[in-house]
Amino acid sequence: MGVKEKELFRIGEMAKRADVTVRTIRYYEELGLIAPSLRRDSSHRLYTGNDLNSLKRIKQLKNYGLTLNEIKDIFDLAANDPAGQKSKMKLITSYVKKRLEALERKKKLDAYIEELEWHIEQLKHVKNFNACPGTECSDCEFVKFCNFADTGINQL
Repeated sequence: MGVKEKELFRIGEMAKRADVTVRTIRYYEELGLIAPSLRRDSSHRLYTGNDLNSLKRIKQLKNYGLTLNEIKDIFDLAANDPAGQKSKMKLITSYVKKRLEALERKKKLDAYIEELEWHIEQLKHVKNFNACPGTECSDCEFVKFCNFADTGINQL
């Protein structure tokens, strides 16, 4: 279901459509990330489809790991750059940084998974858990990878 640009929403409807809480919208307003397009005499906030798109963009950027401050910087750049080039470049820079951080986490996670796989295989082959490290070390196919093999401990 598309949103018409001039369609107006009250804060509750805006929250529902964006799948956030009313409190979240108010918090984003306090931070200057979004603002209601209109206010009625009764102080009801009214939002447009563009406001809804901005709120959805905030959610998307948060899901990509950007902080609210980083998002605000991008929104501030966009407000002063009708062509969007500055905010585009800032966003690309942020995405590259987040990708590098994610690749580093992935590298650590891959190493952890590899170590777990090694431990699983090692434990499948050991005859007696309490003998490791110990008498079975000399015959163990994993001795060159084992942290205990070179400790000089012969038995527990």
